[in-house]
Amino acid sequence: MPSNASGRSDKNDAPPLPEPLRVPVADSHTHLDMQSGTVQEALAKAASVGVTTVVQVGCDLAGSRWAAETAAAHDAVHATVALHPNEAPRVVHGDPDGWSRQGARAPGGDAALDDALAEIDRLAALPQVKGVGETGLDYFRTGPEGKAAQERSFRAHIEIAKRHGKALVIHDRDAHADVLRVLKEEGAPERTVFHCYSGDAEMAEICASAGYYMSFAGNVTFKNAQNLRDALAVAPPELVLVETDAPFLTPVPYRGRPNAPYLVPVTVRAMADVRGVDEDALATALAANTARAFGY
Repeated sequence: MPSNASGRSDKNDAPPLPEPLRVPVADSHTHLDMQSGTVQEALAKAASVGVTTVVQVGCDLAGSRWAAETAAAHDAVHATVALHPNEAPRVVHGDPDGWSRQGARAPGGDAALDDALAEIDRLAALPQVKGVGETGLDYFRTGPEGKAAQERSFRAHIEIAKRHGKALVIHDRDAHADVLRVLKEEGAPERTVFHCYSGDAEMAEICASAGYYMSFAGNVTFKNAQNLRDALAVAPPELVLVETDAPFLTPVPYRGRPNAPYLVPVTVRAMADVRGVDEDALATALAANTARAFGY
């Protein structure tokens, strides 16, 4: 039903349910704690269209604890835990305005970052936590003054992932060369996922040669994202994942409206078109790849 007299949908309206997938898939990266409604409602809505598993991603200490607790309570949810790249400088500088707006923090500094990383390490050992991330580098929102904290945090997360045998989930924004450099210097975990893959076809070939998974989000449908479609076209089928990054990056034709795991089928169909493959065949590969990447 239209939400206003002109018949246009309001930008805050949830998009309609897409046609269900015939082969169930997983949303490999979502933020249920940033979405409206309950976890149960989100999971039921997603399952009704063939999205039967979600990976709930932590971005700070509060969000990582919540991810672990939610995964423990719901069989359809797996967790990852981390300090987001933009969170690391906040911890170091004692900035109270974290991702979860969790209130005033203790004074910052390297010791504060060490304490936060120790908590991520503790959470990473839990069985329902299948990955360490999203971690990496973000040069879009963090300036030069934050780069050292980001890189130190990133290297620590790589070590935590390897020690616990968990997948590494990478956030890479405007930092391709440095992300690849740090992974090479540290030695990437056996299972490494580039969340919301943002590189081009050339970088996709580098990732493929290293065995890194590439997860594509709703922005692969955006008009100005030909680089993502080119990358998707050359990525090996066994290394491709799908995600929402909800509530962000809602796929066309719903761009600008709230995203949620139930919209994965929209992106899956767009991906199948780009690759020139059958929707069911792609969904089968996506489901197997996500289970293999996160070890569930």
